[in-house]
Amino acid sequence: MRARVKSKVMSEINVVPYIDVMLVLLVIFMITAPLLSQGVKVDLPQTPSKPMPHDDKEPVIISVDSAGNFFVNYGENQDKPVEVQALATRVAGLKKYQPTIPVYVKGDRAVDYGRVVELMAMLQSVGVEGVGLITEPPQK
Repeated sequence: MRARVKSKVMSEINVVPYIDVMLVLLVIFMITAPLLSQGVKVDLPQTPSKPMPHDDKEPVIISVDSAGNFFVNYGENQDKPVEVQALATRVAGLKKYQPTIPVYVKGDRAVDYGRVVELMAMLQSVGVEGVGLITEPPQK
């Protein structure tokens, strides 16, 4: 009698195509991520200043457009104006859970100075100790 030999075939997964797909997706996300940065169009004043230090935490950026409306880059509806009281509540909550989070103000050059001072006073009242002002470098 002939002995039957059963061959066991081990199935192997070829991972090379998966790596290719992953790298293509990585490139797509690297290209589109900067384009998805939403924000409010603000005509920043131009002045020579030092660049802001790099921090691992995403800063809170409060924008003030030329009409004096406030916008914040945290939470829902970042492209919709926020009332002062709602903004104060949102920033106070962020400071409660992330006490060292940096806060920056991005004010349009045409906005009333009093509106920016009102914002700075509100930020101070909710516990923000230092506020950075965002400007653009002068065009040469």
